Amino acid sequence: MPGIGQLRRWPAEMGSCDILISGTGSFAARIAFDIAAVAAEPVEVIIAGRNRDRLGWLRTAANARVAMFGSKARFTAHAVDLLAPDASDALLAATNPRILVQAASIQTSQIIAQTGNAWTRLVAEGGLSATAIFQALISSRVAAAISRRGQPVTLLNCSFPDVVDGMITAQGHRVACGMGNVAILSNVFAGSASVPRGAEVKVIAHYQNLAAWRQAPSARGGRPPRVWIDGQEVEDVFARFADIQLTPEPVIEISGASGVPMLLAMASGRDWLGHVPGPNGLPGGYPVRLSKGELALDLPPGLGEDEAVRWNAAFEAQNGLVVGSEGRVSFTGALYDRLVAYRPELKTGFPVSDLEAVCDDLLALRDQLIAAP
Repeated sequence: MPGIGQLRRWPAEMGSCDILISGTGSFAARIAFDIAAVAAEPVEVIIAGRNRDRLGWLRTAANARVAMFGSKARFTAHAVDLLAPDASDALLAATNPRILVQAASIQTSQIIAQTGNAWTRLVAEGGLSATAIFQALISSRVAAAISRRGQPVTLLNCSFPDVVDGMITAQGHRVACGMGNVAILSNVFAGSASVPRGAEVKVIAHYQNLAAWRQAPSARGGRPPRVWIDGQEVEDVFARFADIQLTPEPVIEISGASGVPMLLAMASGRDWLGHVPGPNGLPGGYPVRLSKGELALDLPPGLGEDEAVRWNAAFEAQNGLVVGSEGRVSFTGALYDRLVAYRPELKTGFPVSDLEAVCDDLLALRDQLIAAP
């Protein structure tokens, strides 16, 4: 698997930052606040977004946490409307980031816990990939701007990376990985009472695996993630980790935090081991190794890359959104049935180059369904 490329430190006179966080929502805040608490080496962070009041608060709170915990981070803010024409190009020119954490989206992750209209019902019945096009909009624009600029920027896409990262790479752009999802499970499993302290935990998981852990232990079912402890695969994952419980809402306290050790390792040029979703556009999540500025799969013994990728890809192939080898996006399973009922033209999918037009059409559909009880 190709690496993410060597991370470079720009000369100070270029007005660079080490990490640019794009977005001001709760996920972006979690990342910034945890960097502020744990950064042991100097790191310059810019938070960018449209809401100036929110930006001011995030900058203030993050720098307060730096003072509180005695860390070595420094936060500034940059106001930008990420949906404005050429906003991504202007943002890159103004901030010169080495690492760009794209956490802005036109679809809130809180949709998983919402009810009460025809849109939330479609998502509940068809699956979260109903939102993938919305999640991809800003991230694909940022990735394209990085490609146009031609300077090395490591892109981390936090918007539905298990699926969206594949759409970004199909458009011909580079994305290192995302945050959360598989890293939620790997970290809660590592923290389980059933795992010896210090044991090596490796997990292969798709975002769809998370749903079971939002249920009570007695209600869990379906295909579980694959888990290895010190090189031995766990036979009954649900039984082994019955003590684990996720909330019905997005578990941002874990998911947003999960990428912080990796971010700080990238910024300082250190090696790191962990789990990420969507590395280099692959479907689902994997254990990875960051070494000499490059990110590569770090699979358990006996598991090949092809098998791991096929295992993760099978989830969306059964129900969700699939990006074919020719760059054609297709819907499958229950999601296909729900969407095609409203938009028959999506029966054959669409080329990923038409993402923006399809997004506009589905936004109109979303508005229509939100208005319907």
